[in-house]
Amino acid sequence: MKLSTTIRYGTRLMLDMAENQGNGPIRIKTIAKRQGISEKYLEKIVRLLRKAGLVDGLRGPGGGYVLSSPPEQITLGAILEAVHGRVELCPCLGEPEKCEKHLYCKTRMVWNDINREVSARLHKTTLADLRDSSCPVHQ
Repeated sequence: MKLSTTIRYGTRLMLDMAENQGNGPIRIKTIAKRQGISEKYLEKIVRLLRKAGLVDGLRGPGGGYVLSSPPEQITLGAILEAVHGRVELCPCLGEPEKCEKHLYCKTRMVWNDINREVSARLHKTTLADLRDSSCPVHQ
């Protein structure tokens, strides 16, 4: 399993906002510069996050984006689902009827268990957890 660039950058965008939330609305240009990510790419991602209700946009002078909820209430699972969709290791987990072997597949149960555990961890881990973690890079 490999996380897409959109998922990784979406998480970095949201974490940047959580780390700088006391400074008012944040412009995408500012986040792009701090994170070393294309402004156009972040604009695409922020539209998805806005549509999912994870960020709010403020127009006008001094405008930008803010988290719609406190970092303690925004999970990695919500971010991932906003920019990518449901977490599924294989297609048969979300739509078993599309696989002719789903009723007797011996590996499907294992993939389903792993998928459930990964999803639970993603929905348990918040932006606050990441923001407050001790990471050598931030020390």
